[in-house]
Amino acid sequence: MNNTYSKENRSVYLLTVHIVLVTKYRRKVITNDLLSRLQRIFTDTCSKWDCRLVEFNGETDHVHLLVEFNPKVQLSKFIANLKTVSSRLIRKDYSEHLTKFYGQKSVFWTGSYFVATCGGVTIEQLKQYVEKQQSPAL
Repeated sequence: MNNTYSKENRSVYLLTVHIVLVTKYRRKVITNDLLSRLQRIFTDTCSKWDCRLVEFNGETDHVHLLVEFNPKVQLSKFIANLKTVSSRLIRKDYSEHLTKFYGQKSVFWTGSYFVATCGGVTIEQLKQYVEKQQSPAL
């Protein structure tokens, strides 16, 4: 992670989240080729949302994304778009492969997801920092 702050007109920020997406029914459908395609799709989609894919990897039934995002982005809509776009393109590009696992159902991801914020300091470090602030004199 580059830990470089982004700047806009009235804000300076560094917002990073860890996202996990799981295949429908946890089917082991993700191959190395499919994983590479997903990385390209997620990189392009992040760019369109003014976000940046920092790190990406996965296994046969789920993927992990580390994403730096803009505070203007509504995270739930962004994640929904990541899932929608990637599912549509993967089903188009790998339809024969996916039919073995899902039949004619047009599915790829499960309806849920995991997301957690990440940063360069721990909660304990932040608590200590806030506690040490000078209170205004009354």
